[in-house]
Amino acid sequence: MTEQTIVLNRRARHEYAIEETLEAGIVLTGTEIKSIRAGRVNLVDAYARIEKGEAWLIGAHIAPYEQGNRYNHEPRRTRKLLLHKDQIAELVGRTQAKGLTVIPLRLYIRDGRAKLELGIGRGKKVHDKRRTIAERDRRRELERETKERVKL
Repeated sequence: MTEQTIVLNRRARHEYAIEETLEAGIVLTGTEIKSIRAGRVNLVDAYARIEKGEAWLIGAHIAPYEQGNRYNHEPRRTRKLLLHKDQIAELVGRTQAKGLTVIPLRLYIRDGRAKLELGIGRGKKVHDKRRTIAERDRRRELERETKERVKL
């Protein structure tokens, strides 16, 4: 079971406090999967939405395949996500009741199939972002100090 990460949505973890993650498949065309394997994907402005009992990925940019012909895909088209009915029902309940959002965190290929890691999260406020940055800086400083002690 090989897994190759194609793209990470680093901005999502900065903008949202992720509470839970789940894996979803994506319905793609031939030129889209070729473009994904070439790494020409952007998930920064993407999000997932549940409509009529189906999950959809909106706003993801998959660049047109360079060797594609007139059958090339639309870069920002809405793509269907493959989830079980109980997963979709849980997402509907959590996003409506608690005000959470479904955000794509990373796109990867597992055993030849494109998968999307979705995060269920709440938007961070400015002070939460500052706290996260301060904690990360504190962790880096501690790691530097421990490395210096080991060298001595």
